[in-house]
Amino acid sequence: MKAILRKAFIKASLTKLYKLFFKVAGKVLPVDSKLVIFESFLGKQYSDSPRAIFEYMAEHNPEYKLVWSMDRSSIPYFKDQGIEMVPRFSIKWLVAMNRARYWVSNSRLPLWIPKPKHTRYLQTWHGTPLKRLAADMKDVQMPGTDIQRYKKNFKKASSKWDYLISPNAYSTEIFRRAFSFDKEVLETGYPRNDYLYNANQESHISRLKEQMGIALNKKVLLYAPTWRDNEYHHKGKYKYSSPLNLDKLQAELGEDYVVLMRMHYLVADQLDLTEYEGFVYDFSHYTDIRDLYLVSDILITDYSSVFFDFANLKRPMIFYVYDLEYYRDQLRGFYFDFEKEAPGPLVKTTDELVSAIKSEEKKFKLEQYEEFYRRFCEWEDGNASRRVVDRFIKD
Repeated sequence: MKAILRKAFIKASLTKLYKLFFKVAGKVLPVDSKLVIFESFLGKQYSDSPRAIFEYMAEHNPEYKLVWSMDRSSIPYFKDQGIEMVPRFSIKWLVAMNRARYWVSNSRLPLWIPKPKHTRYLQTWHGTPLKRLAADMKDVQMPGTDIQRYKKNFKKASSKWDYLISPNAYSTEIFRRAFSFDKEVLETGYPRNDYLYNANQESHISRLKEQMGIALNKKVLLYAPTWRDNEYHHKGKYKYSSPLNLDKLQAELGEDYVVLMRMHYLVADQLDLTEYEGFVYDFSHYTDIRDLYLVSDILITDYSSVFFDFANLKRPMIFYVYDLEYYRDQLRGFYFDFEKEAPGPLVKTTDELVSAIKSEEKKFKLEQYEEFYRRFCEWEDGNASRRVVDRFIKD
């Protein structure tokens, strides 16, 4: 017992010392005006708008040093990407973060991290909001916090942002209020969606399928649900559960379809699909969901913001919302009438989902959703990364 307590004391002391060093380093280390630090989903992915901005700068701004902050457990997934990485919370990371002129992230950094005065922080965020965010939430069911503390901490985090990207006018209004953000909003569209316009060619899609091991004669269903705030083991460790019956899906659709599973990054380590080999593929750790969008014929989701992005491809979507009433009325709440405005049918059982899949491509009518596209995809044209860099990168 004494050994355990001694180990815990040493760890806590080292953590406290590290935080102190971080604070001091931002004041004494020389600034590197060409250094940009990128991070996506807490360092767990090389993806999303930070990746799109990185790739644009790598091509058009070669004079900048572009470095990725990566969680140690995720580094093996990205060693073949040809990117420079620093392990999150290492000494090298501490130095890089404090010398950098620019930070680019799509999620909140830990609250204890002070932003040096010389650093410009671009928050790209990671989706058009359907479910209520931050200050707009009435309750939280996440472990280790309550609604007052959650809102206070979110406001403290957002106060460090210098720029915030918005994908549409609808999001700008919500972001400013929900994030208590009064600095510059870049109304550019999401850089991550540039790829959906610039790489949407049949030849490229076929190459992607071959690389992924997906049969070219099969249609592709992408299942990408969000996480549930109230389903967790303990603070910081969430669990995945769903009544989706994969046995029934395979029996009904296995001859013509394959299913790509893309779990939210908070629950991405919890799938065992060995018994569905050849029909269901786990792409939760695939580098970037953007490729999964391109190869998919139909998106199946729930309340995840992925449907706003997938909408740019103007392909069918189905919403598997088995817990709609609870999620809407108790867990999160929505910003608009989801049942009326969702760009696709809402289903609550696997049987309903199978029926929708079999009929949706046949009856899908693009004109039914034109108003949705105009409202949420109005700024997307394949050039958002350029617009962001032109406004954010200033020496």
